[in-house]
Amino acid sequence: MKRLISILMLLMTVGCMTARVTYTREDSLTVVRLLSEAPGPDVLWLARQLIDRPYVAHTLEVNDREQLVVNTRQLDCTTLVETVAALAICVKEKKRDFCSFCQVLRVLRYRDGKLNGYTSRLHYFTDWIDDNSRLGLVAEVKKQASPFTAVQTVNVNYMSTHPTAYKALKAHPELVKTIAQQEQALTGRKYRYIPKAKVQNTQELRSVVHDGDIIAITCSKPGLDIAHLGFAVWRKDGLHLLNASQLHKKVVEEPMTLGQYLQKHPTHTGIRVVRLNIE
Repeated sequence: MKRLISILMLLMTVGCMTARVTYTREDSLTVVRLLSEAPGPDVLWLARQLIDRPYVAHTLEVNDREQLVVNTRQLDCTTLVETVAALAICVKEKKRDFCSFCQVLRVLRYRDGKLNGYTSRLHYFTDWIDDNSRLGLVAEVKKQASPFTAVQTVNVNYMSTHPTAYKALKAHPELVKTIAQQEQALTGRKYRYIPKAKVQNTQELRSVVHDGDIIAITCSKPGLDIAHLGFAVWRKDGLHLLNASQLHKKVVEEPMTLGQYLQKHPTHTGIRVVRLNIE
């Protein structure tokens, strides 16, 4: 009940201001249709309705000033996760209108649920997990036992050391200082994760990773914490990833298992598991 009250209070505080949202009529119709047709807050059902949508990067970087962007026509791994999460929370809270969806998406995407410029966006997924865990919207699955046998010590600086790779930082270099401060605040935090050698078709893994959980792939690439995101899908042959795939250029359920997928990427070290609080 406490979590429900906190979510509803956040929605009331944010308010409905679709004039400050970038979207198309198609986006709003898609959101309302999915909210009305959803049989419940079923993450995989909602995510599967977006299969075959094109993979397109940088869809949030379309305005000179930061605005909430809703784009259901083109998705990357992060916007897929955020879109589906917002839909599932709305269904759970019986909020089946576009305005409510925008409110929830804003809370998920921005620090403390408040849009206050580019630097208020939760750019690193570790920050996203921590912020939304504090708000009671998600919970990271972890324990001091197998299969969570590895520890990630976060060390992020990619954005501040590659500012020209980001439209807003290139246009407004004065924002780099704030981004660097946010990176410093994240650096040094430790999180238990499942190393990729343990991402196998075992009862142990099935007991801790559930269908619809958010899978955050940890990596050893300098300056980054998470390399890719998607949703957990269990099949007979093991765990698979429903994701917006740059390789397939669309939203897909990966035909190979997640274990096979991880082994094909040398810089991928394992997975962190995040569960929406929708039960």
